Amino acid sequence: MSSSFSVFLGLDVGKDAHHAVGLDPDGKRLHDAPLPNTEPKLRALFDKLARHGTLLVVVDQPATIGALPVAVARAAGHQVAYLPGLAMRRIADLYPGRAKTDARDAFVIADAARSLPHTLRPVDVGDEALAELEVLVGFDDDLAGGATRIRGLLTGIHPTLEHAIGPKISHPAVLEILSRCGGPTGIAKAGRRKLTAIAKVHAPRMGDKLVEAIMTALGEQTVTVPGTAAADTVLPRLADSLKTVLQQRKQVAAQVEGIFDAHPLAGVLTSMPGIGVRTAARILLEIGDASNFASSGHLAAYAGIAPVTRSSGTSIKGEHPARTGNRKLKRAFFLAAFAALSDPTSRTYYDRKRAEGKKHNAALICLARRRCDVLYAMLRNGTHYRPEAAPAPAAA
Repeated sequence: MSSSFSVFLGLDVGKDAHHAVGLDPDGKRLHDAPLPNTEPKLRALFDKLARHGTLLVVVDQPATIGALPVAVARAAGHQVAYLPGLAMRRIADLYPGRAKTDARDAFVIADAARSLPHTLRPVDVGDEALAELEVLVGFDDDLAGGATRIRGLLTGIHPTLEHAIGPKISHPAVLEILSRCGGPTGIAKAGRRKLTAIAKVHAPRMGDKLVEAIMTALGEQTVTVPGTAAADTVLPRLADSLKTVLQQRKQVAAQVEGIFDAHPLAGVLTSMPGIGVRTAARILLEIGDASNFASSGHLAAYAGIAPVTRSSGTSIKGEHPARTGNRKLKRAFFLAAFAALSDPTSRTYYDRKRAEGKKHNAALICLARRRCDVLYAMLRNGTHYRPEAAPAPAAA
């Protein structure tokens, strides 16, 4: 990001109003006041500050509540950037005072833009397809919580039953059983014959195996956990709701696929084993073409999949998974690694990590880190996945 600007405007964005701080190259305050989140007020401030010279508008959140100032600034011909949350928190620690106020945050954003331009990232809202994807993928993420609620409820009252049907919770046969029979008590009362009749309609091949797993799970818990009766009432409603949600997700997936396929990097991302349209769309939204990252190591650190070494004095306590990073991106890399276990190259690497004594999740993180190197090269070069071109395993 170039530092050749006359005014650095930092916006701590909010729902109804932002706080705006404008600084000149020497750090002198040109503006410091709340700013209503309306186009006329935004244009008026941008025009006022632009009289001092070239204006850079910097936000802490380029989407949702920060989308309007970004759009207005670009429409007015001003350059826009954003300061990532993690970078902002670290920079804020360098400033005096501990109170978190909108005015302080806006000043930190503006001063970081003035003195630390390398911490900024460009805002690519000119790509209408990405803006559409952001809305649709965000909606799909919200819808995905339905299955989690059902599994959470089952875990609390009957963990063994959840273990038996949880991984298949979105299957029509499982949802129909929950919808018609309820929770553990209702399923037990329904009996094997009724469960088999329901399952065979929606899962002709796996019906018997599913019912057997359910009956075995029910037989392993004889006590009734408080809340089970209420669960028998709630679970059918949750199952019916999840049916609707799954139908909505299918519709959203079709829209996402239609928009995503038009992007030049679509084929590059989906050529890698384990990366489907939803995951690819999320990765694209979070990192674009990866040009903002100096290396695959920087990308891995941003995603939170790079191992962190903890040490004190002469004591090195080994490497541990990072607790920071972009959670959405980390989840996308993790799920893609899990889905890639059917790929021979990925499976071989995963099995080797398991043989070294790593647990399942740790081995998947190692695999995700290795795949990050490959994906980074693919995005930077615009090339499709080639197993033989995979780099040597990254340290894990």
